[in-house]
Amino acid sequence: MLIAPSLLLACGVIGYPFYEIVRLSLSEVSRFGQIRGFAGWDNFIRVATDPIFVDALIRTLVWTVTVVGGTILLSVPVALVLREDFFGRGLARTIIMLPWSIALSMAAIVWLWAFNADYGMINATLRQWGILAQPLQWMARPETAFPVEVAIGIIVSIPFTVTILLGGLSSIPGEIYEAARIDGARPWQSFAFMTLPMLRPFMNIAIVLNVIHVFNSFSIIWVMTQGGPDNRTHILVTYLYELSFYLGRPGPAAVVSLVVLAIVFSATAVYMWLREREG
Repeated sequence: MLIAPSLLLACGVIGYPFYEIVRLSLSEVSRFGQIRGFAGWDNFIRVATDPIFVDALIRTLVWTVTVVGGTILLSVPVALVLREDFFGRGLARTIIMLPWSIALSMAAIVWLWAFNADYGMINATLRQWGILAQPLQWMARPETAFPVEVAIGIIVSIPFTVTILLGGLSSIPGEIYEAARIDGARPWQSFAFMTLPMLRPFMNIAIVLNVIHVFNSFSIIWVMTQGGPDNRTHILVTYLYELSFYLGRPGPAAVVSLVVLAIVFSATAVYMWLREREG
């Protein structure tokens, strides 16, 4: 009875928007949000047959897998280095964690400046090294814009992941490494047969949390390319935003919202299962 008011409030905050999204997805809606009638499955069919949606869905999976995979691969060695006791370790940890405090939209603006074709740091550096003869339009070409956004997604995800992995490494007792060294184990054997198995629960949590975060990462792509050029960098959340606020199609946008909700809910269910399994 004591938690009933809070529970009812939470159900209302979550349930009412969900009801509205389902209602919009089944209705014919004007660009101003006025419901004109029941549309049935028309919005779902319209979205499913939209090539931009299909491309955005596939690109979202590529974006998520690539960014999360690259983040884990780079965060593990960084965390291993920061675990060691060396002069300036505290400063190094601070520098690694600092990007975490910057909003993604601000980070995306800084990187957009860096990749600017006329005065960007990247073009200037590559031309100085003799790698480029002419400035490259990074954000104007789909074959370079999306890989650049993937790289930035990895860079901004490393601080959070390193924090989780450092917590896992600090829970591993140092005595087992000393015992392994006495028994003749080499460093790569200690890493493969001791560090990785004991770090795996924290890696699983980092992977699932990063999947949820990266899947819904809107700021980087929208600030840098807004899904362009030629809709070739859209992921589901940017496509949803464009449908709703730029093209004025609330019905199809509600359908895309349900797709995003289903995928995020599945990832959350996996996270909860891993928590119970590791617990």
